[in-house]
Amino acid sequence: MEQIINSQVPEFKVQAFQNGNFKTVSNEDIKGKWAIFFFYPADFTFVCPTELVDMADKYGKFQEMGVEVYSVSTDSHFVHKAWHDASETIRKIKYPMLADPTGALSRAFGVMIEEEGMAYRGTFLVNPEGKIKIAEIHDNGIGRNADELLRKVEAAQFVASHPNEVCPAKWKKGEATLKPSIDLVGKI
Repeated sequence: MEQIINSQVPEFKVQAFQNGNFKTVSNEDIKGKWAIFFFYPADFTFVCPTELVDMADKYGKFQEMGVEVYSVSTDSHFVHKAWHDASETIRKIKYPMLADPTGALSRAFGVMIEEEGMAYRGTFLVNPEGKIKIAEIHDNGIGRNADELLRKVEAAQFVASHPNEVCPAKWKKGEATLKPSIDLVGKI
């Protein structure tokens, strides 16, 4: 496996559905911003809408933190619109739903299931320099938790703005961090 942490997001240009409109989203749109890429297998499925609405419920909080959320599946932008129109749950989504029908973006992030033509549940946090700081991939039967992702984003942003500090296990915003030094070796 290739290393993904601290790798640069690849160039891409895809169609998306957002707030009743189609639009184009590219790697240029994320420059200088924090971004989450939230891959899921397919529209009109079972676990996916529970995750997507969980993210929709937290979208305002992510935006307050300066983070844009992009859900991604190998469905087309037309299918995203049809799902939005057909589902009360999916109508709650305000973030862009990226279409990856060729699987190029899913392959670039290492989540493509070739024999099924869809993606694993991959979550990636990209910093303003375009580097991947968090990468998490689940099997498709295991749903994710937006609250836990919020905590991880807070930790990543804290570490980015405090380069001499690190966040310990279960760290939450406002709690004590660690300053790595020889004095801490063997004392934690």
